Amino acid sequence: MAIHLVRHGSAGRRASTDDDLRRHLDTTGHQQADGLSRFFASHPVRAVWSSVATRCVETVEPLAVIHGLEIETFTELTEGARPSDLVDLVRSQAPVPGDLVMCSHGDLIPDIVAALAREGAVLTGPRGCEKASVWSLQTQGNAIVRAGYEPSPWITDRQ
Repeated sequence: MAIHLVRHGSAGRRASTDDDLRRHLDTTGHQQADGLSRFFASHPVRAVWSSVATRCVETVEPLAVIHGLEIETFTELTEGARPSDLVDLVRSQAPVPGDLVMCSHGDLIPDIVAALAREGAVLTGPRGCEKASVWSLQTQGNAIVRAGYEPSPWITDRQ
């Protein structure tokens, strides 16, 4: 089973709204969200969690629909949250069967991955945190043992 940390899709510029939490995905972001839903279509997704930010909810909405799930929002996934709180939340889900998709932000995901690596998780493949990318955390019992990065999983025609 796995926990997938998804960075939200493209949402234009921060200055485009007075309330950054309410910033919507742009056209590219909606395409990325659709692609992510196709990527996760065959995964045994048990739950979809998101930051309270609109752009995060919109990023995982298509995949929640495909799996017939409601999106649950968590402040621990929201930009500016304490990384240690999100590490605790991620760690608490390791023993639960089925895949969990969590949508968060670029200020948190690298810190979470680094903390898990310090705890012994093996990092595989490239590194990064681009928009609509996925870090898949492989679990074993109560531990997160491996983390792999996929910069754009919705692209199927890689060269």
